[in-house]
Amino acid sequence: MRVQAASTAPWLAFPLRIPPLVKIPSRVHIPVGRSDLSLRPMMWMFLAILVTFLITRTVTRLIRSGGGAGAGLGNVRIAGNHVHHQVFGILIIIGTGIVLVSQTPRGAALDAAAAVFGAGVGLTVDEFALWLHLEDVYWTHQGRKSVDAIFCVLVITGALIGGADFVTGRVGTAAWWSSVAVIAVNLLLCLICVLKGKVVTGVIGVVISVVALVGAIRLAKPGSWWAAHRYAGRPRLASRAARRYDRRHQQRWNWLRDLVAGAPSQERPG
Repeated sequence: MRVQAASTAPWLAFPLRIPPLVKIPSRVHIPVGRSDLSLRPMMWMFLAILVTFLITRTVTRLIRSGGGAGAGLGNVRIAGNHVHHQVFGILIIIGTGIVLVSQTPRGAALDAAAAVFGAGVGLTVDEFALWLHLEDVYWTHQGRKSVDAIFCVLVITGALIGGADFVTGRVGTAAWWSSVAVIAVNLLLCLICVLKGKVVTGVIGVVISVVALVGAIRLAKPGSWWAAHRYAGRPRLASRAARRYDRRHQQRWNWLRDLVAGAPSQERPG
């Protein structure tokens, strides 16, 4: 931008260059994921798991309270058998897996497959306690394990949204051996967490190393393998662990589970 100074004297005439204060681009380019119109497939999967879990828990709680009858909500029965929603989730996972392996979709098709697969995972993991105990424990105290499982799945998929390279470098190089050593140490820490009775911490620690490190350092839960074998002759540590994981600690965690998924009871859905 050139401005000619106004002056009667010719020698006072000089050009001024005034840069614009704000540069306004003609097009705004905001990349999201692999393209401008799609999120990453892992993000679609994460969102599908979360939304499916929230919708499923809302529906099951309405059915349990009897408030879903007015909206036409009820248990699915085929030939007199109660068909749990994990069955539909398993079928979705199988169907989507076949498509992913046989067709290897790309772009928007891969995003759609990831979302459908995530919906199947959400339906299936929401009844994790049922396929763990091989009985209908959805609304019992054992059913709280389904909440723990879905929490682990959400944390793991959420941590992988940005992409993760667990092993780096070419095979046999120093970088490759270093990454393998880090993975081995992290898995050892996760195993210690499990032995200390912190299963959720150990599972999450597989993808978030700092969680495994903290869980491995802190005290073991009373009744765990670690407490039984390592605290037997160390009453001071056993007493500290009992105070750390007292009834109030369990009640706080149960309160969060029940807030999300509903409080358990001995009554089982028909």
